[in-house]
Amino acid sequence: MKRILSTAAVALTAVLTLGACGGGGDPLSDTGASAAPSASGSGGGSKVVIGSANFPENVLLASIYSQALKAKGVQVEEKFNIGSREVIYDQVKAGALTVLPEYNGGLLSFVDPKSTAASKEDVNTELKSKLPSELELLESSPAEDKDSLTVSKETATKNALTSIEDLAKVAKDFVVGGPPEFKKRREAQFKDVYGITFKDWKPTGETTADAIKSGTIQVGNVFTTDPKILINGLVPLQDPKNVFSAQNVTPLVNKAAVDETVRTTLNSVSAKLDTTMLTDMMKRVAVDKDDPPVVAKDWLTQNGLA
Repeated sequence: MKRILSTAAVALTAVLTLGACGGGGDPLSDTGASAAPSASGSGGGSKVVIGSANFPENVLLASIYSQALKAKGVQVEEKFNIGSREVIYDQVKAGALTVLPEYNGGLLSFVDPKSTAASKEDVNTELKSKLPSELELLESSPAEDKDSLTVSKETATKNALTSIEDLAKVAKDFVVGGPPEFKKRREAQFKDVYGITFKDWKPTGETTADAIKSGTIQVGNVFTTDPKILINGLVPLQDPKNVFSAQNVTPLVNKAAVDETVRTTLNSVSAKLDTTMLTDMMKRVAVDKDDPPVVAKDWLTQNGLA
């Protein structure tokens, strides 16, 4: 269930129909494999090329990066909706793309599928030691698009639930829902890490958020930037023991193609961006059908970055 750009196309479709926000689609041809940009990220006619995967949230994040850099006088070229991580990662490494919005846990799984790092700090420490020399990981934002166990506001209030740990006292009476593979992947972890045994498991797939709202299930696996968290008034429970690995939004850059202006600007974006803000912006994009550049501009203005 880690956020991996190449395997979440189903979740993307769900976002666009008020479902879970997910990841990219089929790999495209190497459309960005042009000559690498110069080593200076700003001034002197040099150019920063910002890419994105082919799903709305990543396009939104790339637009935020792009407009933030333009506000600092950096010359920017946008190459959005390129494809999956298998395509765009290699383009950043080769210098055809300069900047890419990434998800640190998913990126680590791509670089090292055997990694068991879970916390933001551990994930980033491993990434920095395992990324090729051409690539640099900038500062991670607090914003995450990750798996969660989520409940309705009524269930949270009635049972005093704020974290997954709190479910131990009520899980025996709760039905949990999620993707068809959710039970196989997570049942043992919840029992071993949190001492939780649920009454029953239901494969609710893309309807999980609605099933929580209707009471068909009491708890479900929902991505944290799913607009239905806001629409249905749901409560993602905290995961203090990191059953779900970190998936912080993090800029990945070609080290030779960026300067301190680019680094400082993107790190300033990361410092401001949190999950609640990203969820709210994704509601505007996926539900209200606002254009990502407009949503990006509004957020940057509100946070003094434009």
